[in-house]
Amino acid sequence: MSAASGTSRGQPQRGWSRYVLLGSVLLVTAIVIGAPILAVFIQALSQGLAIALESLAHPDTRAAIWLSVVVAIVVVPVNTLFGIAAAWSIAKFRFPGRKLLLAIVELPFSVSPIVAGISYLFVYGGQGLFGPFLEAHDLKIMFALPGIILATTFVTAPFVARELLPLMQLQGNSDEEVAATLGAHGWQTFFRVTLPNIRWGLLYGVVLCNARVLGEFGAVSIVSGNIRGETNTLPLHVEMLYHDYNAAGAFAAAAVLTLVALVTLLVKTLLERVSSHA
Repeated sequence: MSAASGTSRGQPQRGWSRYVLLGSVLLVTAIVIGAPILAVFIQALSQGLAIALESLAHPDTRAAIWLSVVVAIVVVPVNTLFGIAAAWSIAKFRFPGRKLLLAIVELPFSVSPIVAGISYLFVYGGQGLFGPFLEAHDLKIMFALPGIILATTFVTAPFVARELLPLMQLQGNSDEEVAATLGAHGWQTFFRVTLPNIRWGLLYGVVLCNARVLGEFGAVSIVSGNIRGETNTLPLHVEMLYHDYNAAGAFAAAAVLTLVALVTLLVKTLLERVSSHA
């Protein structure tokens, strides 16, 4: 009887603890995440939809959106190819310096984007390591599109690789070894065996990388020069509008970034659901 009564007394306690835990998580989520996201859209529409659309149609805002898209078009494919090559090398082969390569791939996760931007200034800026050479040959990297692309590539380099690496390590080399015994060469093995096995993880990594590229602020703010209508990406443009006391325009532009984040979350959920049934 005592054991049974002890069990019955323990069940309500576990039930209460579960409700307290769930309530705490929901409360923190609502305060920390939900409220700011809701505030963005409320402020963006505070003066009406027409004003918000007019702000988005402004030439500087359109230029900022287009620049962000251009950077994504360049950076995402580069980091996708890099991520595939790095993950494939680390997961499928054993070679000297393998752990060092893994540490280098993960380095942007631990380096502040501000530090990364400053580092690029010391390398490619006018007073940097290659500055005199670049000026002598009339090559402009800092405070121009190439600098923005370089800094963004550094910050977002690990996203695809870190999604693929655990997946490739879990799958092992058995499928590739079977393909090799059947006469398939390296590229045939990759496209017909490796790539189909990692396609969902690859798409997931690409989606996350693209979202991070569009939302990058710290490193780009250092290397772009903040030239209105020329080197301002959308996150930088949001800050500039806010400092200009154009709250409606700032929140309208911020709403675009928020929508990108929400769409990214939706695509991520769909990919996870499809991959779980694949």
